[in-house]
Amino acid sequence: MTLNNQVYNARIVSSVAATVISLACGTNYVYSAWAPQFADKLLLSATESNLIGLAGNLGMYSMGVPVGIFVDSKGPRPAVIVGSILLGLGYYPLHQAYDAGHGSVPWLCFVSYLTGLGGCMAFAAAVKTSALNWPHHRGTATAFPLAAFGLSAFFFALVGSIFFPGSPSKFLELLAGGTFGLTFVGFFFLRVLPPHAPYHAVPDMEPGMTDSRQLHRTTSEESKNRAGRGNPNEPGTLSNTTADTTTKNNTKMTQNDVSEQGDEASGTRVPHSPTTKGSNPQVDAGTGQEAASGDRDGAADETSSLLSQSTCSSSLPGEVLVQSSVDMDRSHRVDIRGINLMKNIEFWQLFTIMAILSGIGLMTINNIGNDVTALWKHYDDSIDDKTLVLGQQLHVSILSIGSFSGRLLSGVGSDFLVKIMHASRVWCLVVASGIFSLAQICALNVTNPHMLGFVSGFSGLGYGFLFGVFPSIVAESFGIHGLSQNWGFMTLSPVISSNVFNLFYGAVFDAHSIIDKDGVSSCSDGLECYRSAYIVTLGACGLGLVVTLWVIWHQWKTRAAESAGKGRARE
Repeated sequence: MTLNNQVYNARIVSSVAATVISLACGTNYVYSAWAPQFADKLLLSATESNLIGLAGNLGMYSMGVPVGIFVDSKGPRPAVIVGSILLGLGYYPLHQAYDAGHGSVPWLCFVSYLTGLGGCMAFAAAVKTSALNWPHHRGTATAFPLAAFGLSAFFFALVGSIFFPGSPSKFLELLAGGTFGLTFVGFFFLRVLPPHAPYHAVPDMEPGMTDSRQLHRTTSEESKNRAGRGNPNEPGTLSNTTADTTTKNNTKMTQNDVSEQGDEASGTRVPHSPTTKGSNPQVDAGTGQEAASGDRDGAADETSSLLSQSTCSSSLPGEVLVQSSVDMDRSHRVDIRGINLMKNIEFWQLFTIMAILSGIGLMTINNIGNDVTALWKHYDDSIDDKTLVLGQQLHVSILSIGSFSGRLLSGVGSDFLVKIMHASRVWCLVVASGIFSLAQICALNVTNPHMLGFVSGFSGLGYGFLFGVFPSIVAESFGIHGLSQNWGFMTLSPVISSNVFNLFYGAVFDAHSIIDKDGVSSCSDGLECYRSAYIVTLGACGLGLVVTLWVIWHQWKTRAAESAGKGRARE
C-alpha cells in the first residue's frame, strides 16, 4: 500500500470519528422528548421549562467564538476531550434532579448550559477536522458530521424508546453515558491529516489574498527535514524519529507518522505576509510551539494551498515541486476575521438570516413536545403519560431525521450548485426559508395529532438545510483560515432569536394553561395553546426570505467587482 493510500485511509477513519463525535453533540434537540415529563415531575411552568432548554442552546451557541479560537489555535483534539467531560457533567445532574423530584431552576439551567457547551466544543472540532482533511470536497465532507449532528436526537430517542420506553430517568442516564462515551472514544481516532499533496505557502500578493502563481524550489534534503518535523506536544502523538525511513519506504508509515506529517504537510499556520495587516496567525492541530520557533518554513496555514513539499519528493536536488490538486477557491484566497469581520456588511446579512431562521427552527425543536401534549389532550383526554412520551419521542425522531436529511442534501447540493451550476450556495438558504414557511403553515392548520408529523418533518428539514450549508458559506465568504472563530461569531445569532421565539412561545402556552391542585400546569385547548406563536414565526419566514435574496444580489455584485479588479491588475 502506498503512502497516499495509507493517508487516504487514515482520513476516512478520521472522518468516521468526526461523524461519531457529532452524533453525540446534537442532543440538545432531544430536549422535547423528556422536557414535559421533567417539568411535571419538578412542577415547572412552560416558561421555566423553556428557560432550561434555552440554557442548553445558549451553551451551544454563545461560546462559539472562544471555542472557535481555541480549536483554531490548539487543534481539534483538546476540544473533543473537554467537550466529552462537559457533556457527562451536564446530563448526569439532570438525571439526579429528575429522580429526586426537585431542583432549583438556576442550577438546572447551569447544567443544561454545560451540555450545550460540551456539544459545541466537540462539534466544532469535528467540523474543523473534516474541512481540513478534505479541502477539495469541503461541502460534502462537512455534510457528514453536520448530518450526524442533526441525527443525534433521532439516535438517542430511538435507543431510549427501545430500551427505556416511558422512562425519562433512564433516558437522561443514557444521555449522560452515551454522549460522554461516543466523544471520548472518537477522540482517539480524530486526526488532521495531509491532503493528496502537501502545500507550501508563499507570501500574499495583496492584503487578505493569496497568489497562486509563484513556484518555489525545494531540495530533497529540505523535504526530508520538513517531513521529520512533527509536534511531540500534540495529544496522543509521539515524537517522529523515522522520517528518513518513511521517505525511503513510504509503504511502512505508522499512524503516528501520518498524524505528525499531517500537522506539517497540511499546512497548519497562517502565512506571514508583509502586506497583510491585523491578521492573527492561528495554530491548528497543536503546532503552536513549532510556529513560534521562527522556522522559515513554518508559515503555512492549515489550508495554505500552494506548492508541494511531499515526503515522496524526488531525490534529485533542486527539482521543481508543484501542486497536483489544489483547491484555489475564494475560501483560500481571503482571510476576514476579528474586527474586519465586524465591519463586513456580508457578515451582518448572514448573521441576520441565521438569527431569523434558526430562531424559527429552535422554537419548534424545543416545544414539539408541548405541541404533541396539547393536541393529544384535546383530541383524546384519556391518553396516558406513557403514550404521550412515546409520541414526543416519535416527533423528536422525525425532527432529527428531517434535520439529518436537510444537512446532507444541502451540503452535497451546495457543492453541486457551485461546481456544476456555478451558482451561489446561498440559494440553499432560499430553500430553507421556503421549507420553514411550509412548516409554519402546517402548524397553524393541523388540529389532528396524527398529522403533526408534517410540522416536525418540515421544521427538521428546514433546520437541516440551514445548518448543513452555512459553514461552507462562512468559509467561502470570509476564508477557511479563521473558520472556527468566524462560525463562532455567526452562531451567536441563535442565542438572541431563540430566546425571543421560545420565551414568546412559553408566554403564549402559559396564558392558555390551567394549574391544577397539585401544581401541575397543562393546556388542553389544542391548537389554540400555541397558535399565536406560529403566526409570528410565519411572518419571520417572509423576512428571512427577503434578506436571503438580498444577500445573493449583494454577493453577485461584490464578486463581479472583484473579478473586474483582477482583470485590470493582470493587464
